[in-house]
Amino acid sequence: MLKAGRIRALGAMSGTSLDGVDAAMIETDGELIHGFGPVGYRPYSDTERAVLRRALGQWAGPEVEAAARVVEDAHAELLRGFDGVALVGFHGQTLAHEPRGRGTHQAGDGARLAEILGLPVVWDFRSADVRFGGEGAPLAPFYHFACAKWIGAEAPLAFLNLGGVGNLTWVDPRCARPEEEGALLAFDTGPANAPINDLVQARLGAECDRDGALARRGSVAQGALEMFLDEPWFLRMPPKSLDRDAFAAMVALVGELPDADAAATLTAMAVSAVMRGMEHCPVPPARVLVTGGGRKNPVMMEMLRASLDCPVVPVEEAGLDGDMLEAQAFAHLAVRVARGLPTSCPGTTGVRAAVSGGTLSRAEGGADGLRA
Repeated sequence: MLKAGRIRALGAMSGTSLDGVDAAMIETDGELIHGFGPVGYRPYSDTERAVLRRALGQWAGPEVEAAARVVEDAHAELLRGFDGVALVGFHGQTLAHEPRGRGTHQAGDGARLAEILGLPVVWDFRSADVRFGGEGAPLAPFYHFACAKWIGAEAPLAFLNLGGVGNLTWVDPRCARPEEEGALLAFDTGPANAPINDLVQARLGAECDRDGALARRGSVAQGALEMFLDEPWFLRMPPKSLDRDAFAAMVALVGELPDADAAATLTAMAVSAVMRGMEHCPVPPARVLVTGGGRKNPVMMEMLRASLDCPVVPVEEAGLDGDMLEAQAFAHLAVRVARGLPTSCPGTTGVRAAVSGGTLSRAEGGADGLRA
């Protein structure tokens, strides 16, 4: 087990939006952030993205094997460009997520990546949490707690990640440790960018509604929005988590709408899901720090500011990197796994007790920067 001490860890994240691989280095002891390092991004090609899309929702078979190879090769290409790395945190690509069913499935073999890079790799972060009764997601909250400490927050605040799926972390920075009762509450709010991306890809051949330009020209279909909010999901108490395509029917709700109205309605759905989620916060947050691609959508941000009773700002206004926060999170979590520290707790995933989840694979004959 790794002893306490600062190390330079490299984290990588490939999110449900299927845009590409983010990588970021941080210096951490697994508890506090001591500094930030280089970052990198490797987009998926259209061909690679098509391979990943074909594997979504699947657990085994040729499509899954092809997706895993795309994920591993893309990560290897990006991560081998970093120097001075002691440990890698590799999340992989989520293809299916059924915490109350078959479990959770992230494509990509960390052991193979360890051999390619010649470095120790922590991976399969979610399975242990699911085995012990947790949702397996979200996992970034323990890093959000460290971020709250880093920025010197003194009052409860919220981190809102608007990626393919939206998730909210409520943090009380007055607590000493993230696993402490009352320190964290985290859950998926609902779909965010994934339905919008799928809509514009299917109708217009575009990757996303860049700058919310399409949604801005449209009008929200209130009937479709009300039907969306009638979903039983919104009555479930957190912690709770979603698969990327759990709300696939919402796209059908806008199927007959013109492109701009459909985009505006899907954007409003994502924001309304956040509004419903905020009702679960133990006390209202002093501010909401937004990360993920949604913070770059002016229409989505305007809707959020109009809907919430506290400041809503991109995490950059707090001195953090919204593009790399999740990659940094898995660097931080990798160090926690190597030290045997918890990576989730009842307040973040609903797991029965705080648990450290992840597999550490070491490269045979590789340069291992971990201290025993």
